[in-house]
Amino acid sequence: MTGWRKKLSASLIVLMICSQAVMAGGKQAVGAAAAEDVNLAFGSTAKASSGSAANAVDGKGETVWQPLAADRKDDMNVWLSIDLGQEETFNKVMFNLNRADNLKDYQLLYSNDQTNWNEAFRKNKDLSASETASFEAVSARYLKLSLNLSKDLNVQLSELSVYNSTEAPAPADLQRIYFTDAAGKEYPNNSEIRLDKGEEATLFLKGELKSGSVVDLSEVAKTYKSSTMDVSVSPSGTVTANQVGASLLQAVVHTTEDLKTSDLWVVVDDPAAFQGEAYVVNSTLTHPRMKTEIGQPAVIEPQDVYPTVSLTPTVNGNVTGDLIYNGSKTVDTWMKTALTKGEAVEWTPVGKADRQGSYQLRLKIEQSGKEPVYESYYFTVLDPKSIPAGQSQIAFSGKDGEMVYVGDYRGNKILDFSNVGYMGGGVKIPNVPVQATVSPGDGDDTARIQAAIDEVARLPLGKDGFRGTVLLKKGRYDVGGTLTVKASGIVLRGMGQDEKGTLIYGTGANPRNLIEIGENVGLTLDSGSKQTISDLYVPSGSRTFHVEDARAYHVGDQIVVRRIGDKNWIHAIGMDYIYNRPGGTVTQWSPFNLDFDRVITAVNGNSITVDAPLASAIERQWGGGEIYKYTDEARIQQVGVENMRVDSDFDPSVIDTVMDNDTTDPYYADEKHAERFVVFNSVKNGWVRDVTGYHLSYSLVQMSRNSKWITVQDSSMHDMVSIITGGRRYVIHQMGQLNFVQRIYTETARHAFVVDSRVQGPNVFLDGEAVKNYNTSEPHHRWSVGGLFDNIKAPISIRDRAWLGSGHGWAGANYVSWNTEGELTSQQPPTAQNYAVGHVGENVPGLVPSDYDPRPRSEGYWDSYGQHVTVESLYKQQLEERLGKIALNNIRE
Repeated sequence: MTGWRKKLSASLIVLMICSQAVMAGGKQAVGAAAAEDVNLAFGSTAKASSGSAANAVDGKGETVWQPLAADRKDDMNVWLSIDLGQEETFNKVMFNLNRADNLKDYQLLYSNDQTNWNEAFRKNKDLSASETASFEAVSARYLKLSLNLSKDLNVQLSELSVYNSTEAPAPADLQRIYFTDAAGKEYPNNSEIRLDKGEEATLFLKGELKSGSVVDLSEVAKTYKSSTMDVSVSPSGTVTANQVGASLLQAVVHTTEDLKTSDLWVVVDDPAAFQGEAYVVNSTLTHPRMKTEIGQPAVIEPQDVYPTVSLTPTVNGNVTGDLIYNGSKTVDTWMKTALTKGEAVEWTPVGKADRQGSYQLRLKIEQSGKEPVYESYYFTVLDPKSIPAGQSQIAFSGKDGEMVYVGDYRGNKILDFSNVGYMGGGVKIPNVPVQATVSPGDGDDTARIQAAIDEVARLPLGKDGFRGTVLLKKGRYDVGGTLTVKASGIVLRGMGQDEKGTLIYGTGANPRNLIEIGENVGLTLDSGSKQTISDLYVPSGSRTFHVEDARAYHVGDQIVVRRIGDKNWIHAIGMDYIYNRPGGTVTQWSPFNLDFDRVITAVNGNSITVDAPLASAIERQWGGGEIYKYTDEARIQQVGVENMRVDSDFDPSVIDTVMDNDTTDPYYADEKHAERFVVFNSVKNGWVRDVTGYHLSYSLVQMSRNSKWITVQDSSMHDMVSIITGGRRYVIHQMGQLNFVQRIYTETARHAFVVDSRVQGPNVFLDGEAVKNYNTSEPHHRWSVGGLFDNIKAPISIRDRAWLGSGHGWAGANYVSWNTEGELTSQQPPTAQNYAVGHVGENVPGLVPSDYDPRPRSEGYWDSYGQHVTVESLYKQQLEERLGKIALNNIRE
């Protein structure tokens, strides 16, 4: 990670500021005034238009004044007043809000009788969640803060502070302020100061007058803002690194306008991280001729020595180990060895690597009175000359015709994607018998179609899981509302997707989805079934892991495998210090989990195997993992939409020229019409096939968060109508997991084949083409995992999206682009990898590094660039290998 960061010497840092730190829940605490200033408002009597006014002056950042919703309904004004107890002189007021996007303006009023109020300060532009108002000193007993809101959204105020500041006013001709080091050298925008946890440092603040003269601003009235509690600043100007993370510092000096410094980052690391007993051991694998990097193949040639594993325990106990060849044969054993906390031990298996194949160094660490934990390392013994010509170096067809995967030293490898799609892959979509028929009518057809759907929904489920098909005969059906399918076993079928077939025509100026399948409900986790994963590292691509106690789990159980991503992980991948969007701001990432929806296929002691691979590594140092049983009674299944055309009414007079790709050609931009054709909500085992779409604004098909085993195939989207910006024109919008999209053609999309944030793969796009694109097909933001673009002809981007959107950052991890064509960006995120195999077309640099953010990013793993590999389709090869040619034939129909 050192290449990702530029470190400035802490010895050069001097800071003469008062701080503002982010409190729990994202609130910013009010910055301290100079050491001699006293907060006159602390503990005063407070009242408000509504809500608990005392919370605003109790000195506790975690308590807030929150006006009631009804209070803001009439005139969008809320207010807070305080009684200072006696007449006081003051010239500075500071307060923090939970948000500023709903703040129109605010006033500070003062009075000695609570009847006659005078204005001390008003502000109506450049408003922020952390406000400091400096003004000519006034004397009064009462102070009122009046907030005028622009939106009917809740507002919270954490602390109101009032000071009679002794700081000098800024020079009238001050035109610019900036931070410098001790030698007076200016820090440019987005400079980084790196401190270890517990370190302290300081920083100078200087200014430039209109004459060009430089002045020291240490005694000038100012406000300093720090974006998080990771860094605190004392009234004397000492910066303290409190915890792992990052904080954005900015100084503000008020003259005729607010002058602000450039952004300065203080980034905090902890060299003593992962030393606690919960981490059990810190381990490494070394070999003089093998790569030990995440995402790089860990290969040694035949007859080389075996790697060495080294352990430094954080507990007392013992360790045993085995060197396993090709998953089953034990080559060597590490006999039980005592572990003493803090004392390193190591093991090198005896002999030489005389057989080609995959190897695992599997370790078991035991402590008295606790369940064992497991640690593993991996490598491949391979003669590069043995890889067949024209094949990938990391995923190739071996002598027996089966795929060979070369992983990295932690076992991460290209996923097996074959479990995606209807019924878990390789199952033919059925032709469900018709139970209700609808013909076109006069006027709006929504109610008549819905009545037919509801009629079939009342039928009993057959043994095959279906109730029946609603057949829409040829012709046009005007749909001014939304059709809903809320029961399992229902198919909506037309009689052709051409102009002579069945047309669903979205009428009216009402943005909506035309067909919604399933309710928007999630899984119900059994909290009592929780078991902690006892492997210190479960690699991406693995189906098997250990838990502390598997006795309550059985084959066939539906489980969630939770991968925890904590604050340390967010910091390791750099997503707690995304540079602000030029001219704007971003939202830094917070910890989050990835929940993989799986079915248990084997239980062996405390080892559990699931039906589909995990698309992300699970690491104890980043929070580890857990499993839960779940129920999903509300999730419907065996539903489909097929063989029809969809179109939408729109206003052709609405024209725009603004779009993502910097061109300015006019286009239809009306948004008051149908947005999406089919939305799968809480659904498993569903499909859309043989559909042609026109003039929608958002999506042909959206697979939402709780969709699973959905197939979308043999469909197309044309002539989309919307403005060309955020959220629009996502033809196939993937938000679920284990879903399969094949043989799709799109035109005029922004993101034709797109995966949303924090999506748990595997998911597959196969044999698709996107033309007339306004942007790229891609994982769109915030770490979706395990996607495959297989034989896709489209511009594709898998990258750090940095400040785009609201701070999209690393959009995808453990993605594979296989025999793709067109423009491709594929970068490697920290702690994971992205693979580009057999791509033909331009290798496009990412958004970053750039002049604005020059921090290095690594390229993904590129293999056979410029020439397709001979394994034509990764997905088809994997599917045939798992289920045979019949499965491959099933998906061709």
